[in-house]
Amino acid sequence: MSQKPFRRSRMPNRGPNALIILAVLLGGLFSFLWWYNESHVEPQRIIYSKFLDYVEKGHVHTVTVVDGIHAQGKFVNGKLFEVEVAPTADIWKVLRDHKVNIDVRYPDTQPWGGMLLFLLLPLFAVLAFMYLRNMQAGGGNGKIFSMGKSKAKFFSPSAISITFNDVAGAHEAKEELKDIVEFLKKPEKFARLGAKIPRGVLLCGAPGNGKTLLAKAVAGEAHCPFFSISGSDFVEVFVGVGASRVRDLFAQARKNAPCIVFIDEIDAVGRQRGVGMGGGNDEREQTLNQLLSEMDGFTTQARGAVIVLAATNRPDVLDKALLRPGRFDRTIEVPYPDLTSREQILQVHIKNVPLAPDVNIARIARGTPGFSGADLENLINEAALMASKTDKKFVDMNDFEQARDRVMVGSERKTLILTDEDKKLTAYHEGGHTLLNVLLPATDPFHKVTIVPRGGTLGVSWSLPERDKTSVSKTAMLGRIQVALGGLLAEKIFFNEQTSGASSDIATATRVARRMVCEYGMSPLGPISFSSGPQNAYLGVRSGEIEHSADTARRIDEEISTIVADCLVNAEKLLRDNKDKLQLLAETLIEKETLHAVEVYELLGLEPRETVRFDKGNSEVIEPELS
Repeated sequence: MSQKPFRRSRMPNRGPNALIILAVLLGGLFSFLWWYNESHVEPQRIIYSKFLDYVEKGHVHTVTVVDGIHAQGKFVNGKLFEVEVAPTADIWKVLRDHKVNIDVRYPDTQPWGGMLLFLLLPLFAVLAFMYLRNMQAGGGNGKIFSMGKSKAKFFSPSAISITFNDVAGAHEAKEELKDIVEFLKKPEKFARLGAKIPRGVLLCGAPGNGKTLLAKAVAGEAHCPFFSISGSDFVEVFVGVGASRVRDLFAQARKNAPCIVFIDEIDAVGRQRGVGMGGGNDEREQTLNQLLSEMDGFTTQARGAVIVLAATNRPDVLDKALLRPGRFDRTIEVPYPDLTSREQILQVHIKNVPLAPDVNIARIARGTPGFSGADLENLINEAALMASKTDKKFVDMNDFEQARDRVMVGSERKTLILTDEDKKLTAYHEGGHTLLNVLLPATDPFHKVTIVPRGGTLGVSWSLPERDKTSVSKTAMLGRIQVALGGLLAEKIFFNEQTSGASSDIATATRVARRMVCEYGMSPLGPISFSSGPQNAYLGVRSGEIEHSADTARRIDEEISTIVADCLVNAEKLLRDNKDKLQLLAETLIEKETLHAVEVYELLGLEPRETVRFDKGNSEVIEPELS
């Protein structure tokens, strides 16, 4: 998603007066020094024999024994002393005979309470002063009750320059949000037929897909005031503050109606009630109750004058009362961008990047399935950083390839020491994946293979999907399992060995086979769903509930094992029939470390696969651009 600078006015910084704080601190310091000089007098330390002499001569007035060993006392002339005494009956008799005042207590020789008081009073004074000044700067007219004021940022219509033209992709979401713009611009158009303007619209989607940007674009298109706040800004330690902020926010919004209130990360305050530590009385739930009342409660006024836009990536945890019609009437999904949208997003973010002639935006879009708008922006930035490190004048296609590898797999591990045997084993492993990918007809088109270590891998074999797929055939799934098992089969054929490097491949093959059996009905068990994962709480199904018997579980495991075993047999036969090609591919990989698709097809003497590009619903066959 693209985004223009979003400007807003800033409040002047009216912090606490430094001179007053300094004066308070200096006053506290002088008070402490005065107290210390007045109360802290170092006593004279004497030995035990000398102490007995003083007692017998009548010079000791008072003795205080602490823990039966350590003693402090005062002479007749008022001076203090301390001594270690022997806790015997004789010493007590001597003291009583010479009429010495005796006291016994636990050790508490220093008046720490007074010292702490002198230390903490200046600190509390400074904190109270700063708090009151901040409250005044926040618009509360110097009153402590201003902490209940809304923290929402207000943007006037002239300060919002973002429109739908600045948002690349998200076509379906923009189409639905255009209705909201029409409601705000021409409410009478809908009121004449009895239609009511929606109270709230919930934007759902993974992070980075442009929910916040879409909300800004709605305000820019409608040219109306815009209030922006995060769900966490409502919640405070003190109960009732959040509810007060909700009331203040909607009071301000109604004064500026028609307007838009945008609540980002609403799940911070809108989670289901009754599950908090307060049992329904905690601050978050009180805030949610007030939000529900403000959106569609008994005292709701000027219905339709204020539209609430909210964004979350956790709609499953929201309270049901928040999602009912009358509050959030619409839920708009903001999905990951498809192939066409990714290309448009790349075109937006790449405007200020000098590109080399070989850069193909369409191929970059094909190689980034599952990337969000934020991920695509980060990809372009990584490519520009790599080009800058080598002092290039332009960002070329190789920089984008390296950036994608780094984002998806990790940085190149240049300090990792590999033996010739390790490189050979890795080359045959990745060669097995690659050969099956180019030989099997239903797999995604092969892109490149490398044995350069990155992240937690020693090598990677890449493929580029022709397009975004919402439906995958059984043949394609079986092909994916066979490609995943190609690495360990190559190790078995050439080394009669198997390594731990195939663990992720085995997990992939097992996961695909399990979904074929349990979710897609692609087994003799028939079209029955055996899913036992978390279910939707609104449907009354407990999370993790097992929906089949132990015997069915055994049959499921058998079918998964059968699918994987059949794929192993077919893939191994294909690799053994093309053993010379696998050996040639692995030896070339050891020499060059990285091979692109065009090089692999030329090396193996195979015809490159045609790719299909879907553009605006029309398909056309084009030559592969794989180098």
